Amino acid sequence: MTEQLKDLAEHVTMRRQDCVLSWNIAFDELTFDVAPANLLGFVKYLASDARCKFSTLVDITAVDYPQRTKRFDVIYHLLSMYQNRRVRLRVSIREGDILNSIVEVNPSADWFEREVFDMFGILFSGHPDLRRILTDYGFRGYPLRKDFPTTGYTELRYDEVEKRVVYEPVSLVQEYRQFDFMSPWEGAQYVLPGDEKEAKS
Repeated sequence: MTEQLKDLAEHVTMRRQDCVLSWNIAFDELTFDVAPANLLGFVKYLASDARCKFSTLVDITAVDYPQRTKRFDVIYHLLSMYQNRRVRLRVSIREGDILNSIVEVNPSADWFEREVFDMFGILFSGHPDLRRILTDYGFRGYPLRKDFPTTGYTELRYDEVEKRVVYEPVSLVQEYRQFDFMSPWEGAQYVLPGDEKEAKS
């Protein structure tokens, strides 16, 4: 399997040197690092090349690395039902960079790209309807970024008096924000069964 993937990677790299920055195989999975500017052309090539035929888009997601200059990796998972193979594309971009939408090649990318926009704030040029898909219209921030607070900025609840959903700023008292990271067993004032054995030894 690894040899077949290696042959495929070399075939693709030789024909699209303008797109492939590097490739690697890990756990019998092939990953291409792709130049952001050439992403759309590369996806078209993978769908049309006779040895590839990666015409099915399985998923698009992203990973946030806030300490890096190129903060985001946008990940594409493609499937070739003709060759019975999968491939992963990884595109590294800076915050504020705009990627080309691949909706014209894979119409199923529509909602995937909207989700990546909604969760990470990554923009896709040429997308037919790039708006939030999982959060509310007035939502602030991007929940899957590492710098997004786990409590969020706003909480909502149904108000029985007003008979409607009410949005309010999150207000947690300070004691809920401090953690000592101790195990629940540390500092216990009682002896657990079996602890006496340690005391005797």
